[in-house]
Amino acid sequence: MNEKAKKMARIWLAGGHFVNDIYTGFLNPIMPFIAAKIGISMAIATIVLSMSHIFSSLLQPIFGFFADNMLKRAFIFWGLLFTSCFIPFAPASETLSVMIVFIILGSLGSSLFHPQALGLANKFSGNDRVKYMGIFLGMGTLGYSVGPLMSAYVAQFWGLGKMPLLSFIGIFWAALMFKFVPKMSNLKLVKPHYALKPAFKAILLNRKLNILNIISMLKSLISTSCFILLPFLWKDMGYSPFFIGAALFVFIFVGGFGSILSNKFEKLVGTRNVFYFSMISTLPLMFLFVLTYKCCPVFAFGVYFLMGFTTMLAVPVTMNMAQNIIPEYKSIIGGFINGFSWGIVALIMSLTGFAAQTFGIPKVLLVVSVIPALFSVFVKYLFDDI
Repeated sequence: MNEKAKKMARIWLAGGHFVNDIYTGFLNPIMPFIAAKIGISMAIATIVLSMSHIFSSLLQPIFGFFADNMLKRAFIFWGLLFTSCFIPFAPASETLSVMIVFIILGSLGSSLFHPQALGLANKFSGNDRVKYMGIFLGMGTLGYSVGPLMSAYVAQFWGLGKMPLLSFIGIFWAALMFKFVPKMSNLKLVKPHYALKPAFKAILLNRKLNILNIISMLKSLISTSCFILLPFLWKDMGYSPFFIGAALFVFIFVGGFGSILSNKFEKLVGTRNVFYFSMISTLPLMFLFVLTYKCCPVFAFGVYFLMGFTTMLAVPVTMNMAQNIIPEYKSIIGGFINGFSWGIVALIMSLTGFAAQTFGIPKVLLVVSVIPALFSVFVKYLFDDI
């Protein structure tokens, strides 16, 4: 395949990642208002949001295995269609049970999409994988940032019942990908035919991959905690749905630029220092945010946005290093780093909501921010053979 065809494939895949992740960010800013509508507590609403992350994340390694063992593009199309067709219907639901069904189906679509899209993005990246993987991941992060803005706008100015109208965006892009992303049979790839158990064993027993998975979990712990808990804090402070959506938008949007610029930072300061800076800086920033969110809200929002940048800075470096350790399992490893780690964090978040309801959201966020800083000591083991 020539370079022009690879470039076009990268564009359509990155665009698909952007569109898919618009929907994964839909529910966070408006969940406090959905909870008020259907009459559930913050703790229960946190569990519901955690379920969306669990079903969109934990199964990604399994889907990654099937993606690596098939020479078809089916997962990227069906995944995007499921995400875009079911997630927008959740806010319009009148009962908790119906909303949960839509969330599960839509989240499974995201779980289908990501591993194969990550594997294909890697295949089309050529020799500059860190750069193009950063762009691919950054586009997903930017989509994740646009989702809260779109859903909050519709919720405030059109009403929650109009959210299903936004499904057409994903349906349209899935059709475009079907036309323009090259068929895998055209890539002249050799079908790997590896078994699930040995693949998972090789990944789970690799020390460096375990460390990278832990780093990915800790980074997602910060972003997920901010994304799920802060809308409830801001609603109690009287902020509107659109303002909350705009705040989440900037947090993730700036984080997307952190992902895109990750390659430049890595060349400037080195891979090791990107990890250290990204993991440790969250603690002082969170401390500043908690101290100032009442008395100096403008300054606090600035700190919050900077936290988004530093949190996402190490994401492409983590993914690229992980996929290069055992390159034949790119989609499965992508499923672990980009999915499974988020699913584990979602399980933790289902309990964090009860803690936040009992002890207060700011205290929980401070405790959460300490953990990545403490675990940064494990970064040195990623480079112990250098």
